[in-house]
Amino acid sequence: MERKESAFDVWAEGAAYEAYVGRWSRLVAREFVRRLGVPRQRRWLDVGCGVGALVQAILEEADPAVVLGVDRSAAFLRQARLTSTRAEATFREGDARALPVSSGSFDVAVSGLVLNFVPEPAAMVAEMARGCRPGSTVALYVWDYRGGMGLIRHFWDAAAALDPAARALDEAVRFPGCAPSPLEALFTSAGLRGVTTFAIDVPTVFRDLDDYWAPFLGGQGPAPGYARSLPEEGRLALRERLRRTLPAAPDGSISLTARAWAVTGTTPVGVARP
Repeated sequence: MERKESAFDVWAEGAAYEAYVGRWSRLVAREFVRRLGVPRQRRWLDVGCGVGALVQAILEEADPAVVLGVDRSAAFLRQARLTSTRAEATFREGDARALPVSSGSFDVAVSGLVLNFVPEPAAMVAEMARGCRPGSTVALYVWDYRGGMGLIRHFWDAAAALDPAARALDEAVRFPGCAPSPLEALFTSAGLRGVTTFAIDVPTVFRDLDDYWAPFLGGQGPAPGYARSLPEEGRLALRERLRRTLPAAPDGSISLTARAWAVTGTTPVGVARP
């Protein structure tokens, strides 16, 4: 999976992330956990847990014995601890490419909306597998930037219409691996068995243009980072372009869909892990 750096790949402030995509990622997280169908009282590892959306979904949907969230952002972890207060949930600062866990410690390793922002995705998947016992589930999901993640797709289409250079910052261009075939290849290369992918679609409904636009001024993530870098006249022109192109209802509301691609596999049985 290709990984291209951008100065706008900033993820550090929990409230701004929540307003931008956090509120929608919670819907995806719940459906993801349900679709995995993991039996209750299992030990879960969440890699790149962020503000705790997936940890909270695991607590609510899977009745875990333990769930450990790992993230490199201390600010995100502070918010995650405020959100997920049950005793089963703990959090630790760490790098997805060198997880601070013992080999074979977990029954399930998951990750939500993180893979494409890790410099070495293969190393992250290998670490997720290392942290699990044989026969465990390893699974993750990413946004469908090519078209299914409507709120981001509309933004970059409008931005590129005004500024052709913006196309190079578009996650659909930068992260071609956020699609079923590359995800399956990544998991298969890590030695995981029974690899499959599936789509998760959730509604993203905005009260009006202001509700859609305001999170792009928070600076969290590539699109908001780009919006905030523009001079005032550039931001106004982009907002006006979006006003004309977004599918608004007569009452001003904007109904879009957010699609995530999920991939899942199983750690091999009968293979000694380091």
